[in-house]
Amino acid sequence: MQLLTKEIKERLPKLYETEHAKDPVVQVKFFTPWTFWTWYATEFDGEDLFFGLVDGFEREWGYFSLAELEAIRGPGGLRIERDLYFQPVAASQLAEAFGR
Repeated sequence: MQLLTKEIKERLPKLYETEHAKDPVVQVKFFTPWTFWTWYATEFDGEDLFFGLVDGFEREWGYFSLAELEAIRGPGGLRIERDLYFQPVAASQLAEAFGR
């Protein structure tokens, strides 16, 4: 599976574009099918670096790398996947879904 399509890449704001937005829009969701880790991207540098919400051991905003997501391998060679049915959503709506 291609983690980042041309369409999604063009839709993602550049890094720091939504820095002062009160409620940035999450554009794409990546997840591990074998664990609970999920990455929600709101910005992209156009090459490798995302900014967004990372939900793993903790839930926090930060940077993550496309190359690192592509390099991760799980049991039986499983890879990080992109949620094909995810629709862009305001970050506050994710917080509601998390129960916060």
